Amino acid sequence: MTDKVRVLFVCLGNICRSPSAEGVFQALVDQSGLGDQIEVDSCGTGHWHVGKSPDSRAVQAARKRGVDITRLRARQFVTDDLVRFDHVLVMDRQNLADVTDVWHQTGGTRPVLFLDYGRSGHQEVPDPYYGGEDGFELVLDLIHEAGEGLLAEIRERLS
Repeated sequence: MTDKVRVLFVCLGNICRSPSAEGVFQALVDQSGLGDQIEVDSCGTGHWHVGKSPDSRAVQAARKRGVDITRLRARQFVTDDLVRFDHVLVMDRQNLADVTDVWHQTGGTRPVLFLDYGRSGHQEVPDPYYGGEDGFELVLDLIHEAGEGLLAEIRERLS
């Protein structure tokens, strides 16, 4: 395969869940030795935080796990993302509905819930923005577990 597998994580504002997913999944990809074959990005369906750094609590929680997301900057989902990315993975049902509406109009990669790749029993990555620090830990646990499932599927497809 000459082209990279492109993975996009989508949440609402692109400052908590999706940049955490981008950072954790990138770390998993790098550890697997597939960094030259997989491209990872994230975005939000909303525009409020475009250009901003991830939430400081998300940065701190990720850092505790050896993942640095400080370089990431929020961007808004664009229609072209459905063409550019092979996997469009959303964090919750509302964002899935929003991105699926665009997909129905334009086609491209069908968006799916990210936790479909996990075994946690959760369907959605809860938004930790209005909660305490333990919410960010749960988010990272769910992301890591689903990320391993996603990576296993991509690895199988690449081989």
